[in-house]
Amino acid sequence: MQQTDLPLPMPRATQRAALLHVLARDHTGRDRGIRAVDLARKVGIDERTLRTLVTTLRDDGTAVVATPETGYYVAEAPDEIEECCQFLRSRALKSLLLESRLRNVPLPDLLGQIRLPT
Repeated sequence: MQQTDLPLPMPRATQRAALLHVLARDHTGRDRGIRAVDLARKVGIDERTLRTLVTTLRDDGTAVVATPETGYYVAEAPDEIEECCQFLRSRALKSLLLESRLRNVPLPDLLGQIRLPT
């Protein structure tokens, strides 16, 4: 087997800790947001991994927020969280609208189906 000089990937927990460290240290508040490509490079991960780690941090209750205009950052005020939530809601509604078109079902009907108990 041939030996390569490629670095071994960081364990996921190490990547998560590195991301949280960089965000908390350098990117707290809307004015200090950073684009995904730049944040990924700074942490030493790819953008797909970055998005996965952000989801994990959010699931754990860390207020990592982002919009295309602001980039990623840790929220310091409720209005920053609200801005991100509005962005996420609009993306979700756009996806649901696309689903309704694919299924050939009006959006209100699809939304009603989603609310039905399972």
